[in-house]
Amino acid sequence: MRYSVDPDIARAGTLDPAFYADDAAYAATRERVFARTWQWLGDLADVALPGSLSPRDLLPGLLAEPLLLARDMQGTLRCLSNVCTHRANILVAAPCRAEHVRCGYHSRRFDLAGRMTFMPDFAGVAGFPSAGDDLPQVPFAAWAGHGFAALDPAAPLSSFMAGIGERIAWLPVERLHHDPARDRDYTVAAHWALYVENYLEGFHIPYVHPGLGGVVDCGAYATELFRFASLQVALAAPGAPAFAPPAGTADHGARVAAYYVWIFPNLMLNFYPWGLSVNLVQPEGPGRTRVAFRSYVGDVALLDRGAGGALDRVEREDEAIVEAVQRGVRARLYRGGRFSPTREQGVHHFHRLLCEFLGSDP
Repeated sequence: MRYSVDPDIARAGTLDPAFYADDAAYAATRERVFARTWQWLGDLADVALPGSLSPRDLLPGLLAEPLLLARDMQGTLRCLSNVCTHRANILVAAPCRAEHVRCGYHSRRFDLAGRMTFMPDFAGVAGFPSAGDDLPQVPFAAWAGHGFAALDPAAPLSSFMAGIGERIAWLPVERLHHDPARDRDYTVAAHWALYVENYLEGFHIPYVHPGLGGVVDCGAYATELFRFASLQVALAAPGAPAFAPPAGTADHGARVAAYYVWIFPNLMLNFYPWGLSVNLVQPEGPGRTRVAFRSYVGDVALLDRGAGGALDRVEREDEAIVEAVQRGVRARLYRGGRFSPTREQGVHHFHRLLCEFLGSDP
């Protein structure tokens, strides 16, 4: 099935409901969307020193590609396959420091640039060693102290961050510190795209999140679109914690409760006065999604207040509505809906990007 969404939001209908139930569409999305976009690997604090090694999984549950961040003795950081090129053993199980990588299965050895340097009992093997015995290097980029990798990127990370990076450049992202005690993982019985759609509009806030609606100004809620990203700006209600954007920035003079940044297809960067909540959406099947919440704190005194306060309650409210939509979108009598031109620009933008990557739209 081919998917298409009209570029004119006033004329467009939402994505064909078949998308959310079609196993072939789910498989195509894995290869055409997720394998071609930049996936968040986490912060880079544990690979700051030469000789640092840190295993990472590229989008667990869908791509599930074992990767290894390796900083060599000259300070160069690379993203390598974490799979031995001999018999596919996982090479590094936990963050560590070392001068080389040695496979615990048959003792094949690699330097920190991924080159195979030693293998016992391989004398007489024709054409050995070859470039295929080195660890494959994966496209890697960093932004504000966070790492990203892509198997076959459609564009550089800078293109995915274009506009967004400049818009929030004044936020002190690199000075925020990971607080593992605040990390949470949630499982949602719904298609991953429905979860993203819900995130991309503030339309539902007064109806689904009465608590959040009391600390943000829903009437002033605004969405800005970029090539591969979008930004939702929520202004603070009187008395609620807020950013004070500096002079020369787009929001100078406004009391901003939160900046909600989305990077196509599945990364959410939620900036609150207390810090940053990173939400990574991890598809686990057409009807199951895991969402990883990771917290980076700057001001502990503002935790649990304002728009970034009751995050667990807001998440549970979102889960309930998205799971209800999961049931409804598969109903035989549902044919698809229309977009609010003033409230659902982000959802329309997301649907258009999905169609583009799936090869349906020009």
